[in-house]
Amino acid sequence: MMSHYSKAVEIARDYYNSPDADHFYATIWGGEDIHIGIYETEVDSIFVASHRTVEKIAALLQVGPGQRVLDIGSGYGGTARYFAKYMGCQVDCLNLSEVQSQRNRQLNEEQGLSQQIQIIEGSFEDIPVAAGEYDVVLSQDAILHSGDRLQVFKEVARVLKPGGEFIFTDPMQSNDCPEGVLAPVLARIHLDSMGSIELYTRNAESVGLEKVQVLEMTEHLITHYARVLEELESQYDKLLQLCHQDYLDRMKVGLQHWIRSGQQGYLAWGILHFRKI
Repeated sequence: MMSHYSKAVEIARDYYNSPDADHFYATIWGGEDIHIGIYETEVDSIFVASHRTVEKIAALLQVGPGQRVLDIGSGYGGTARYFAKYMGCQVDCLNLSEVQSQRNRQLNEEQGLSQQIQIIEGSFEDIPVAAGEYDVVLSQDAILHSGDRLQVFKEVARVLKPGGEFIFTDPMQSNDCPEGVLAPVLARIHLDSMGSIELYTRNAESVGLEKVQVLEMTEHLITHYARVLEELESQYDKLLQLCHQDYLDRMKVGLQHWIRSGQQGYLAWGILHFRKI
């Protein structure tokens, strides 16, 4: 059924549907979010820091009741619930992982938000929605999983209304990253490449999205993965009851690669904000 999606998207879907990944992310992040947090101190909880990223994105937008928002690669739906609860928006969650969407639905129901949030199964490379439907499209740390990132930008531009806004975060390589140095990071997440601020800005401009602002905040990526590693190690025995040991041990090695590459200046992270002309 999913064979028309790129290999990279299929790999991401299978990974996030796996019990190991679901249990790990829900435990370490607290069940609402699965994205990089903004840290005011190095001991901020991952849950609080991740929620702060959502608050920061919301603060950069002028949205309110009656406006429609699409979250592409929506994970457990924490961002959608924030926009529904505090901004009064109607939010559609586009996601391929049935496991994540099941948790999303459950949390929406528990928080009384099912009427404001719709979950759509699909890929952000082929958004199953008519053109010009949304005031805002947002995404957090999901576009890296695409096998055709320019196609994602084309689809976002298509479903946005004129003047609509696209705001997202993504783990990226730095603009001047030497070739080959990210091989251990890319191998861990089964990718051939990563985007960059420069590349994403070109992609946006090529599909009729003008830059509003770019907030480069790579230091939070480094802090975030260090905190995830710290939590993995401190909760290792608990996680062993939920996840296979080889998954946890590979995760530990992978996190060390992310931290080291960030410290060496090879990675980038931040909020990229564009508007449809």
